[in-house]
Amino acid sequence: MAMFFKGDKVEACSKEEGFLGSYYQAKILSPLNNNTLYGVQYKNLVEEEDQTRPLVEIVSADEVRPVPPPVTFTKVFHYLDSVDAFDNDGWWVGKITGRQGSKYWVYFETTRDEIAYPVSRLRHHLEWRDGHWILANNTF
Repeated sequence: MAMFFKGDKVEACSKEEGFLGSYYQAKILSPLNNNTLYGVQYKNLVEEEDQTRPLVEIVSADEVRPVPPPVTFTKVFHYLDSVDAFDNDGWWVGKITGRQGSKYWVYFETTRDEIAYPVSRLRHHLEWRDGHWILANNTF
């Protein structure tokens, strides 16, 4: 598990129903409880009571990962490629199910939705495992 410090840019995943498979950009406000918890401030999420203030939460260390590196290969996707689609202020994990013109159709298993996205809102899905980014069977 990675250790983060105040000011680090990260992504926090949600384990709440309806938000599974989503990652939100945030920054570390403070490590807590020997780095088992982190105070984070989200980049795109705001407080319900005051929508001008960024949402601040305490999250478990297993819900935090570094921001994925920019992938240098072209943004060409193939049937059943795992991707992240930027929607509703976060990155959602899905699979490519088709292409229509310049848009790709993405199926989200957690919600059973299939939505078309322009390539500018898609990225190849990377997993953070044992301190390394993994794409399919490759390591960055």
